[in-house]
Amino acid sequence: MVCEALSLTIPFFTNLASKDAKLATNRYNLCRSTPRIRCSSSSAEGPVTADKLENDYALTGTAYDFERGTISITRESLSSPKKVILVRHGLSTWNEEGRVQGSSNLSVLTEAGVKQAERCRHALAKMHFDKCFSSPISRAKTTAEVLWQGREEPLVFLDSLKEAHLFFLEGMKNVDAKVIYPKEYITWREDPANFYVNGVYPLRRLWATARDAWREILFTPGESFLVVTHKSIVRALICTALGLPPERFRSIDVNNGGISTFVFNKRGEAMLKSLNMTAHMYSDHVYLS
Repeated sequence: MVCEALSLTIPFFTNLASKDAKLATNRYNLCRSTPRIRCSSSSAEGPVTADKLENDYALTGTAYDFERGTISITRESLSSPKKVILVRHGLSTWNEEGRVQGSSNLSVLTEAGVKQAERCRHALAKMHFDKCFSSPISRAKTTAEVLWQGREEPLVFLDSLKEAHLFFLEGMKNVDAKVIYPKEYITWREDPANFYVNGVYPLRRLWATARDAWREILFTPGESFLVVTHKSIVRALICTALGLPPERFRSIDVNNGGISTFVFNKRGEAMLKSLNMTAHMYSDHVYLS
């Protein structure tokens, strides 16, 4: 390695009177000559070139992926790197009414929700996908059908992409649930990892379900996938890919129609490239990659 000394110019400001101008100038000259060190990567083996880096290291997107830099979600090698786009379904009737949705299939897309799905389709129209995976629950299924319109491959519905089951809270308006089941509702809102009903912890179960979904998706032949599902399971998918526990559930928010992007290297290690993109909700923005 070769190092060389460089000068660093640092402005020196003073409010001294004019009679001290000469002194101020001397101090300025002293400060502007402060040295720094720059090192180049020259060695007996020659400089490190882009070709050498590409040959030596696997790539994840445009960043160099160093071994054991993060944790594999699959714990097994993939056939190839993968790109996964996550989309939350459009606005639903129970979203609009402020109800707890959970795994219920009674909430459907509103007219506004269909338009949001159409905006997502336009925003992703330039991108190639080998397959589209969706939750079979109506509000996600309809969103996926709109998004996938005109594509040849059939939709793939996965039970592992269903929303969390929230038992008796499902269908209740949030304001009513808070009054009728204050303990359970407040726990779900403020300490969701410890929310339980009859010994069942829905969020902890969702973490296991999310890991199952990742395996089903990532071991599917192909390199680019679209996934359409619900808010809580999207959060769980993001957190599990990043190695975050259920206690971090509410540290991530996802809007209706929000788009998030992951890339995975062949070791199944995830890199979050974008989170909850919504520019397409307010403009004709088109994503190219």
